[in-house]
Amino acid sequence: MRKRSSTKIVSGAFIAVGIFVISLIIGISPVARAAQSTVNLGTAAPFAILAGTPNITDAGNTSVITGNVGLSPATGAGIGLLCSQVTGTIYSVDAAGPLPCRITNGPLMVTAKNDLDTAYIDAAGRTPLTTVPTELGGTTLVAGVYNSVSTTFGITAGAGALTLNGQGDPSSVFIFQAPFSGNGLTVGDGSTVALINGAQACNVFWRVDTASVGTTANFVGTILALNSITATNGATISGRLLARNGNVTLINDTITTPTCAGSGSSNNTVPGLPNTGLFGNQSLLWAIIPPTIVLTILLLVYIGRRKHLI
Repeated sequence: MRKRSSTKIVSGAFIAVGIFVISLIIGISPVARAAQSTVNLGTAAPFAILAGTPNITDAGNTSVITGNVGLSPATGAGIGLLCSQVTGTIYSVDAAGPLPCRITNGPLMVTAKNDLDTAYIDAAGRTPLTTVPTELGGTTLVAGVYNSVSTTFGITAGAGALTLNGQGDPSSVFIFQAPFSGNGLTVGDGSTVALINGAQACNVFWRVDTASVGTTANFVGTILALNSITATNGATISGRLLARNGNVTLINDTITTPTCAGSGSSNNTVPGLPNTGLFGNQSLLWAIIPPTIVLTILLLVYIGRRKHLI
């Protein structure tokens, strides 16, 4: 009688352990915490500036650009930059543009612009959306997709910095959508976008109609504009100015194409699983836990049967 009672107790213990393990798997499943993937820029990723028509201008030719520059479908004659300003390659669709650094590569420019179109549409379709106030200055946001109550975004220096919090996850993605016509993004003079807790400039995207970055502003992210982009005197941009149809206008600015730390690439294509704060490497964690749990249960069942406990 005592042996039968012990057998029931052990069997109950195995069932309880099984239920606990299943609950654990369901409760912390990465599917429930699926993160946004980054916006894949394709061949547009190496470009700091990519414009449509009619031109790329820089008053005084004092801006410093790290990354490629391209203009399409407009002629390369509209690229108003000097070779000394660009650490990268200046591409044109025809035999016109700055010499001796300009390279004529019409097929690449068509592909890059097509990839920009695809990225713009991708960013536009991301959900779920969180609606935030028009004024982003003085706020702190975590990874996600955001739109505005007034269909535009503004960052004003007097309101404080816009802080993007990666929450310890370097693959956290921030997407801002202002799809309607007009100045969808206005970055005020002297304003700042700050990154904390692992957030990276390579994973910040602004999908807008037009954009302006004010004097001495410190801005972060890739602007995907349907029309034109303007950066005024002394702006510092860790990101890209990519205009599908319009022009890009500069005045003594610094634009640097961002690189994702540890990726060796300027644009991640597949981010890691979200960091819950429980473990340092989520991808490794989910590669180890399921088989370990299964093997443990099988081992317990095997021992139980050998001992005639179940």
